[in-house]
Amino acid sequence: MKTALDRPARKLGDFELTILSDGLYYADGGAMFGVVPKPLWEKKIQADERNRIPCGTNAVLVRAFGRIVLIETGIGNKLPEKLAEIYSFRPQLLQQLEAAGVRRQEVEVVINSHLHFDHCGWNTFLNERGVVEPTFPNATYYVQRAEWEHGCRQLERDRVSYISDNYDPLLRNGQMRLLDGEGDIMPGISAVIYPGHTRNMQAIMLESEGETACYISDLLPTSWHLDLSWVMAYDLFPLETIDSRKRFFQQAIPGKWLTIFTHDHFMPWAFLEWDERGKVLAKRPQVDL
Repeated sequence: MKTALDRPARKLGDFELTILSDGLYYADGGAMFGVVPKPLWEKKIQADERNRIPCGTNAVLVRAFGRIVLIETGIGNKLPEKLAEIYSFRPQLLQQLEAAGVRRQEVEVVINSHLHFDHCGWNTFLNERGVVEPTFPNATYYVQRAEWEHGCRQLERDRVSYISDNYDPLLRNGQMRLLDGEGDIMPGISAVIYPGHTRNMQAIMLESEGETACYISDLLPTSWHLDLSWVMAYDLFPLETIDSRKRFFQQAIPGKWLTIFTHDHFMPWAFLEWDERGKVLAKRPQVDL
């Protein structure tokens, strides 16, 4: 079976998309499936002896118009030791990037769907002197302003998810641009807000030559979360997650969008379709490059 570690790639019009991974981490299965009983979700994915399930850290390398774009940056090398042990995590995104033939200095655009540590960890890195510096020194980074403002509040409910070293150094040096709502980032690449997981989480739309892909982030973290009501305990606004999923399905399925999952290590992208009962199914693309 192909996994994200195989770096599947495909054309999308004039774009070339490659899945990169920062490696597996192991998250609590109950948290990943919220109020869904374990006997139901464990039919899809088995938990280990600590009730953890394997989660991917999928990023997308986009080659478009001679430019190199990176969507999401995984967990990175700054995770506190205790959390790294809890998640059994070992970073590898930079090795994946090099294996895809790209030096980190060549990345020109970095887009974060939101600022939880498992989505923007390699925005910066801890160098050999123990100093935090930009991982992609020649890139402009993009995220929603309201998402950054929320992270700065360090609320009890989710402050563990926000590590300021992942983004504040980039704001101080002028590399990060804060977006005020939906819109184009560059030709063919735009941001669309789907609230639920956080209030201002953005999906990244890729459109070229009549074809569309969408990095939907934690609205649909894996192909196991296609049921409207299978929302995560991490979702701050679960009812909004359900509404956003409805809106996404109504656009993505008839539009034949390639849906890119952020935490599905085994099926990083798929086309979605309804079956005869109205259930949403994920269909793996038949051909990758």
